Amino acid sequence: MSSRASIEHSPSYYSTLQPLSSSSPLPELLKGQTGKMVKFSKQFEGQLVPEWKEAFVDYWQLKKDLKKIQLLNSANNNTPTKHHHTHLPNYFFSSLRKLSVFGHQHREHGAIQVHRKLASSVSKGDMYETELLEQFVDTDATKEFFACLDHQLNKVNQFFKTKETEFLERGESLWKQMEILIELKTAMKQQRGKEVNSQESKEDASISCTISCEEDSIKGKTEQEELQDNSTDDLEKNEVPFTDSPRSDELGKSMRMKREDSKLRTLSARVISFQGKNLRINIPLTTPSRTFSAISYLVREDLINQSSRKFGPEGSKLNINKTRLHHAEKMIRGAFVELYKGLGYVKIYRTLNMLAFIKILKKFDKVTGKQILPIYLKVVESSYFNSSDKVMKLADEVEELFVKNFAEDDRRKAMKYLRPHQRKESHAVTFFIGLFTGCFVALFAGYVIMAYITGLYRRQPHSVYMETVYPLLSMFSLLFLHFFLYGCNIFAWRKARINYSFIFELSPTKELKYRDIFLICTTSMSAVVGVMVLHLSLLTKGYSYAQVQAIPGLLLLVFLLLLMCPFNIIYRSSRYRFLCVIRNIILSPLYKVVMLDFFMADQLCSQVPVLRNLEYVACYYITGSYKTQDYGYCMRAKHYRELAYAVSFLPYYWRAMQCARRWFDEGQTSHLVNLGKYVSAMLAAGTKVAYEKEKGVGWLCLLVVMSSGATAYQLYWDFVKDWGLLQMNSKNPWLRNELMLHRKIIYYFSMGLNLILRLAWIQTVLHSSFEHVDYRVTGLFLAALEVIRRGLWNFFRLENEHLNNAGKFRAVKTVPLPFHEVDEQD
Repeated sequence: MSSRASIEHSPSYYSTLQPLSSSSPLPELLKGQTGKMVKFSKQFEGQLVPEWKEAFVDYWQLKKDLKKIQLLNSANNNTPTKHHHTHLPNYFFSSLRKLSVFGHQHREHGAIQVHRKLASSVSKGDMYETELLEQFVDTDATKEFFACLDHQLNKVNQFFKTKETEFLERGESLWKQMEILIELKTAMKQQRGKEVNSQESKEDASISCTISCEEDSIKGKTEQEELQDNSTDDLEKNEVPFTDSPRSDELGKSMRMKREDSKLRTLSARVISFQGKNLRINIPLTTPSRTFSAISYLVREDLINQSSRKFGPEGSKLNINKTRLHHAEKMIRGAFVELYKGLGYVKIYRTLNMLAFIKILKKFDKVTGKQILPIYLKVVESSYFNSSDKVMKLADEVEELFVKNFAEDDRRKAMKYLRPHQRKESHAVTFFIGLFTGCFVALFAGYVIMAYITGLYRRQPHSVYMETVYPLLSMFSLLFLHFFLYGCNIFAWRKARINYSFIFELSPTKELKYRDIFLICTTSMSAVVGVMVLHLSLLTKGYSYAQVQAIPGLLLLVFLLLLMCPFNIIYRSSRYRFLCVIRNIILSPLYKVVMLDFFMADQLCSQVPVLRNLEYVACYYITGSYKTQDYGYCMRAKHYRELAYAVSFLPYYWRAMQCARRWFDEGQTSHLVNLGKYVSAMLAAGTKVAYEKEKGVGWLCLLVVMSSGATAYQLYWDFVKDWGLLQMNSKNPWLRNELMLHRKIIYYFSMGLNLILRLAWIQTVLHSSFEHVDYRVTGLFLAALEVIRRGLWNFFRLENEHLNNAGKFRAVKTVPLPFHEVDEQD
């Protein structure tokens, strides 16, 4: 099978699209005409590229216009007579084969005539306009239908040409990058051979190069500099890297930096003189080791004479750095993968639009009794989007070049990168979800009954169980509630056609589906509640706390060992990715911040009670207090009380450092404003801890002031910045112009609910409780409300991010390229 055919018949490798049900997608979609399958409109919406939805044929508007014609025909008792239906599959396949004789029998006596006009701009290409002939039923509804049809055809042609030009330019740039890479690798091999043979390699100009630090100020930062460098490492593991999704209105803004900032921001850039050209190798500073090495390089360069750093024949000659060249190779490979994915999207764009035109024309013929399909489809098949084959030729070339240079002529290995297959969902997962859900409900019901009988959750001055075991139970409850809500978010994002996989840059082969998340949650909580039932049962049978108190600690230890297990079991790739994200968050100023990093850091801001409980449980078991039942030891320890302050605002600190790093990398003031929000949250969290310790009137007043200011700050940022709502001039009152959900009441309800849940801190002041229930249970309930608020926030945050991508038709990443030619005067 040729490479082009393989692309046409295997669209399932597109991570943002649901795979078609057959190896040949077109007949399967055509089966929908008979009514035995899902309607074409549902198939069409399910298969289109989400970010390009506005550029596809507006099939639903055409159906509305056609409905008007049908109602007029019914009102005039002008029921169309039976006619011979066009064999739709034959028409479509003939259009793909570019048969010029298609529809010639209807040309002489057609009811319409389509004119092709030259557009005023070359980029727009040809424009089409339909003329209704006299024998056609001349109604306003019919004119509106064909005007809309012409508009859709012109729109599709223009967008196709725009994307074709974009990907052709990417391909041309990659070709040049590949040539430079091959030449440099060849030069390195020659240099190694000469060094082994003790030859004079320094005299070979094609092997040696001059390396220096680039000190020119940056004129602007483009989208290409947003890629995280360790993402290319993930390509070796068949994973797609993570990247942030910048807002469309900020991409075109240029900025000027100071000379000092310029030097530090471009420490990763080195200029080499090779084959008579000055090339800059730009490797982003995305890891601490690379950042530190770049800083040390700058320090060394400052200690050396200025003349030794300039270009020229007398400049110091250094060999090409093998590590940097390896990073450059991985960046180019990642760019090829993204280019190939984009070319696949263009192919799907052409196929689905062609099907939409065929389907709507067939419906028109059925309603009016005319034979319009052969006439208009003749124009569609000869239009630019269906006749141009530049994209398919480029896809063939990309595939061939990738197999040769990045897969050692192993086609199967290359296809693992270019066409990663989605993991098939198993019915066993659904079965075990139901099984463990039933187990969890039964065990939880038994636990509640036993706890009620023993009176563990009632107010007691001294309760060993509530002081030692309950923090562990509440920690697991909040953690897996948050994880469960994330699974619900994934389900809602898929239903709303929000491309979360692209936003987070998740690997289509290894990402967690919502069923996997539900399975993890039900299994884990069944195990947790089961251990708690066992622990409580032993206590009721007369065992002392000293004998059974190690059981909760062992449960926590087992979960930690499973999380860090190096073996390929229990979703190892997802566990590894989670640990990497946590590492990036902890070392926020040193790692480049991407979308998944600051999204996860926001989740931690809602899990402060979990961190506090984890701090106490770790102190309780590490110090050996569980053996002596001295549960108040940690509370009396000075270092523990001081650490409680840090734990309370540590997530906000991490998030603030991420904002600082993003401002440093991108130079946008909005990140500094966002940093102020987390600083206010840190102050409010510290004031709350101080008030809980001191219980003074002064601390109470300070808590009210700080928390009120932080809440107002956070509400504004939630609604305006993160959700994109509260727009005064929007066509949807107090919302934004584009909404993913059809029911506006959901947005108003969500804003009100977010406002109420943001005010949960008032309970700290009021100290309200539920009758005789222990205050820790009340605290767990309020913490759960914050987790629920965060789950609601997650949906609208991703919705706004998706709309930003769709507003600029951004469906694939723009990967930075390592080699940049610079002028000699630079």
